[in-house]
Amino acid sequence: CKVMQCVTSLLACLCFRHRNRCLYRTPRVCCSICSDTKLKDPFSLAQKDLQNLYEDIKKQLLVSKAELKALCDYYFDGKGKAFRPMIVILMARACNVHSNKEGVLLPAQRSIAMISEMIHTASLVHDDVIDDSDTRRGKNTINQVWGERKAILAGDFILSAASMALARIGNTTVVSVLSQVIEDLVRGEFMQLGSKENENERFKHYLEKTFKKTASLIANSCKAVSILVNSDPEVHEIAYQYGRNVGIAFQLVDDILDFTSSAKRLGKPSAADLKLGLATGPVLFACQQFPELHAMIMRRFSSDGDVDRAWQYVLKSDGVEQTNYLAQHYCQEAIHQISRLRPSTERDALIQLTELVLRRDK
Repeated sequence: CKVMQCVTSLLACLCFRHRNRCLYRTPRVCCSICSDTKLKDPFSLAQKDLQNLYEDIKKQLLVSKAELKALCDYYFDGKGKAFRPMIVILMARACNVHSNKEGVLLPAQRSIAMISEMIHTASLVHDDVIDDSDTRRGKNTINQVWGERKAILAGDFILSAASMALARIGNTTVVSVLSQVIEDLVRGEFMQLGSKENENERFKHYLEKTFKKTASLIANSCKAVSILVNSDPEVHEIAYQYGRNVGIAFQLVDDILDFTSSAKRLGKPSAADLKLGLATGPVLFACQQFPELHAMIMRRFSSDGDVDRAWQYVLKSDGVEQTNYLAQHYCQEAIHQISRLRPSTERDALIQLTELVLRRDK
């Protein structure tokens, strides 16, 4: 199909571009992601550096007004996966080892891990207002508890605190790199409000939106910690491309789970994207087998019965399988990138992380 030709060409270009560029010669990574590799769990490996992360974030949000403090602290309850800070910590240590350091984490690198979680959480608060969401991480959203106006202000305040923490790092390049994340988040949200008539343009639009809303934060945070320890632009690009590819794969799997996982497991209603009028990967692939979806996509599933019919079309198609296949390709490119760094426990954990991304069920 035309969409798969477009996606395959994109992935082929990525692989060709980096095929012969390697900073450190390492054994070739097998095409499949091996599940029997005995590596230390990435979350356990980063756990020591992530201790007191949420308490440290709350210190950045120190305010005298009790209600604002409660709003800002609501999602920093220590029950999140800390997925983004974990990647940032592992990337920082992997880059430190690659740069002939002892792998000791720099205070500024840990600060970036903290800032990444603050930016991510602020974006969740704003997203919940835009989407009028009822639940997040298994509990009521901030906008449901305190109202939309206060939720928006809380998200803004978290972003401002993150910006101040970023400024204290004192590296103008790092400030510029992470400022790009906030711009991408806004542009991605605007992209989500629209759709493309042409099917190939529609898929390109979807992947670009996915990068801006999800992967940009991971990619630029990884790049930022590499900048702090290494002046080589190629190392910065490796960190960035790993984060970019893992970030896109993460969102593709998230879009799959919207069709395959129960609301209880996800901590949010299933079919949420369809109800918001969003055509994600599984729907776009399903459209190739069921052209009836095209009209539904253009009207953003707004007619009576659209959501249920679209759901059934996706389940009858190979949309979920094709989206999973695409996520695997992005993970393979992430492995290709990170394998160019000098071997280390953290580098290997980042490789293993790609498998965890593909296997996650919530």
